[in-house]
Amino acid sequence: MPDQENEPEELEEETEPSDVNIFAGVTSGSVHITGVKMAYYHICHTKLWLFSHNIGLENEHENVQIGKMLHEKRYKKSSKEIMIDNTISIDFVKHGKVLQLHEVKKTKKMDTAHKAQMLFYLYYFKSKGVEAQGILNYPLINKTEEVIMSPEDEESLRRDIEQTEKIVLGSMLGPQRKRICAKCAYLEFCFCGG
Repeated sequence: MPDQENEPEELEEETEPSDVNIFAGVTSGSVHITGVKMAYYHICHTKLWLFSHNIGLENEHENVQIGKMLHEKRYKKSSKEIMIDNTISIDFVKHGKVLQLHEVKKTKKMDTAHKAQMLFYLYYFKSKGVEAQGILNYPLINKTEEVIMSPEDEESLRRDIEQTEKIVLGSMLGPQRKRICAKCAYLEFCFCGG
């Protein structure tokens, strides 16, 4: 489980999917788990809890809007925002020998969270009997990163899903100030009193 007190080395600006379906994905007990929730689990447990309880502040946030524009302008030829099985939204998909799932990210500063999100998508497809390959696209630095789910990753993901369920079903966690807070859509909500 990620330590809430560890700060990422660099500040990350938020980029979220434009039409996040928070009620889709894998069900763990009574909690619906999505790729975005897996990313938030690795970013901030308070943000995960707030988002999971329909306190969504991202859509109008400036950094989220920048991320959306980057995605739309950089990948004009690729199909965008592919809704699969009415459960998960992939930035774009390429068909070949193996289905390629692509997620567009602004920077690599939160690559652990990005990888967790993609691993969740691969896990979801595996549960449906579909072999897929994950690709993280970082257009601003002209890099791509392949994500392959190992048995260890799959086991770790199962634990992350269990921990996410506990966080979502528990009481709201008090926010802990981190470097990433400065760029977070929830900043004013979390720290309005000080």
